[in-house]
Amino acid sequence: MPKVFRKTLACFVAILLFVSSFALAQNSSDQTRPRRAETQTQTATPSSSQIPDASAEPLIRIGLSTDARSVSITTSGRLMYALSETAQPEPLQIARVRLEARALSPDFPQPSPDANYHVEIAGAATRIDAERAATEIKSATNEDAQISQDARTNTWRIQVGQNGTRNEAEDLRSRLQDAGFVNAAVVQTGSIGHPPATAGGTDTSASMNTRGSGAQPSPSASPAQTARSSTLPRSANAGGMVRPVTRASVPTRELVAFSTAAATLFRARAPVQFSSDNEQSAPVRFNEKPYRGRLEVFANERGTLTVVNVIPLEAYVRGVVPNELSPGGYPALEALKAQAIAARTYAVKNRGQFASQGFDLLPTTRSQVYGGMSTEHPLTDFAVESTRGLIATYNGEPINALYTSTCGGRTEDVENIFNEATPYLRGRECAAEGRAAFAPFTIKSSRDTADIREEQNAQLARDAALLAVHSFQIPPRITDAWLTAPVTQTEARGWLQNVARLSRQNALVTNDDITHAPAFSSALMLAVFGETRADTLLNSADVEYLLSFRDATDVPQQNRADVAMLLRDGFLALYPDATLRPREPLTRARCIRTIVLIMESRGNFQLQKGTTRPASNGALIVRSARNHDQPIQVSSDAYLFRSFGDNSYPARSVVIVGGEPVTFHVNAVGDVDFLEVRPAPNGAAADHYSPFSNWTVQMSVAEAQQRLRQVNGIFGNLRDLHVAARGSSRRAIDLEIIGTNGTAHLRGGRIRSILGLREQLFVIDRRYDDAGHIIGFTFIGRGWGHGVGMCQVGAFGLARIGWTYDRILKNYYTGIELTKLY
Repeated sequence: MPKVFRKTLACFVAILLFVSSFALAQNSSDQTRPRRAETQTQTATPSSSQIPDASAEPLIRIGLSTDARSVSITTSGRLMYALSETAQPEPLQIARVRLEARALSPDFPQPSPDANYHVEIAGAATRIDAERAATEIKSATNEDAQISQDARTNTWRIQVGQNGTRNEAEDLRSRLQDAGFVNAAVVQTGSIGHPPATAGGTDTSASMNTRGSGAQPSPSASPAQTARSSTLPRSANAGGMVRPVTRASVPTRELVAFSTAAATLFRARAPVQFSSDNEQSAPVRFNEKPYRGRLEVFANERGTLTVVNVIPLEAYVRGVVPNELSPGGYPALEALKAQAIAARTYAVKNRGQFASQGFDLLPTTRSQVYGGMSTEHPLTDFAVESTRGLIATYNGEPINALYTSTCGGRTEDVENIFNEATPYLRGRECAAEGRAAFAPFTIKSSRDTADIREEQNAQLARDAALLAVHSFQIPPRITDAWLTAPVTQTEARGWLQNVARLSRQNALVTNDDITHAPAFSSALMLAVFGETRADTLLNSADVEYLLSFRDATDVPQQNRADVAMLLRDGFLALYPDATLRPREPLTRARCIRTIVLIMESRGNFQLQKGTTRPASNGALIVRSARNHDQPIQVSSDAYLFRSFGDNSYPARSVVIVGGEPVTFHVNAVGDVDFLEVRPAPNGAAADHYSPFSNWTVQMSVAEAQQRLRQVNGIFGNLRDLHVAARGSSRRAIDLEIIGTNGTAHLRGGRIRSILGLREQLFVIDRRYDDAGHIIGFTFIGRGWGHGVGMCQVGAFGLARIGWTYDRILKNYYTGIELTKLY
């Protein structure tokens, strides 16, 4: 076929498609798409129109790029293309195509030079949403905003400003996008695709930020990303039944395709779809990234290119789950299944969210993070396939399956964050109930604990156990009476010989005064250091200066330097009356305490330290410096200690949920015979595995004032911030801003997004100058995300204790059922 003829034919087909698009825009789409329910609420009685046809897996349209100047579509196989979604793709006989948006060629109708344009924001699910957005637009831009209903899709849109030239409309669109309303689009007044709309009113009662479409953050999302995803995802298609199409308004651009030789392949006014002749081994690629399904490209109303991945729902979910819940960081199959169902449900519920722009969802945290084929993983693929077609429903309707990365131990009632109550999005504890939940993480010992009741001996059970596992002669079960009794010469000599052995020094020769503090001090220094260190490093003035207690004159001259150094370094202690009592025998308690203090300071005990992973089958699992898990069996009669405050107390069992700092000793057969556990700083909530379980952010008054500039109300210079109300999870839901000119209030999810915090489960500390004025704030908080719905890391934690995916989902989404969609 001659090249000129092929070009002419392509143009002719494009014109036919353009004309047909006008006709389609004038008619109902009921014949080609399931009917959308006329009225929908979160608790509506289910109808056959609320859930898509169960016989077919739906397609999802993902807006990969919405403002590209030039696009390259490639494949390692043979590239296919079609000028409509239903057309059979035809081969291009090449593997790479470059596309650009160019001014319309003379073959296509040109818009009237007298045409008027305005700016619209489309896709609001309810009139209330549209009214809230209109109020915020007025506040942010001082432009009038009017709402209207789109009778075709039963969604609401906001028209901003008056009709004017295209340049005026573009300027207004830029102002709106700078203010955060990223869905703003320039529309030709009276264009096809925008039939006369039902007029709607506005009011000024809005207190919620409805900019954008909100999303749930993923574990890997940056704080900047999640700060822009704090608003509730709004569904322009709550039942998931309306198939979005590219806007049919008349653009000023056409799509031009070029080969690698820069030769023009074809021009098209209609969207063009590309696929590969072998999706599995040679998928189609955009920006060198492979995608399943087809890639659709069209010129949008801004004169740039939009790239849409048209893909079956299950293939889309395969590209979402590993990006929302990392299978490498959180490899629990039941949690990944729960994530797959939540992602699938979210997609079904919010299908058509960006219908006015020609796609359903974005691949970012504003919808769900989608990475295409290159991010798929065998474990998440299995989770998706195992739950194929399953969605979460409430009263027969797909739920708006919001989820958050790390909830900080509790989720929040949705209306406290997004101002709209939903029965299945209620605040829940992110943990299993009762102590039975800790059973899988419990390490037990058969050893009897020390019988210590006296406060002064509280730390000595731990000290004695340390000596016992290092072969010091210590009774199996010590008591207060044994500790307060005088040490014997045999005990003192044996203990000091063990000190020399562990310190790699020669055997000691001791005298009969070894049970008294002066002689014991000199022998201990020699056992640890192998030399008369104190006598060398302290002169007479130093010794006299340090020995300034009441009965210091009773310390013999040959021992004075050793006693002085031990006192100076905190290894030897005086009695409460500031005496040493050199003429009295030492108690066992004083000998043990002094030995343990100096040996630990020198690192002479064979102790290991680390941070735990959750215990499994009675084994201690320690995370190494190289992030490898090292399981170590704990002896059945090990000494177990649990720290409370500064002291460690003997225990018959310890719970290790992961993240606990531990000190332990391994015996000759490789088992742990001494284990000291400090509480995990992230606590025991199911989401404690997250690195964002706890966080701290400091902010100067000037920084806070700058971030709060978007808040309605003139409060003057910032003086203080006060949490005026908290939600069911103790999140801040009303922040009072106190200024020189009065007060203002920041409510709901805007608190997190405007202040740029990870979460709004926080308390506030204040920093003051010398005059008592506040100069800064310290936000001490927990979690990452909006805190509503399923906690992703919490789902992993619950899976670790044996919960199944359905139990996990029903824990976070109140009153739901799991429904087979297809």
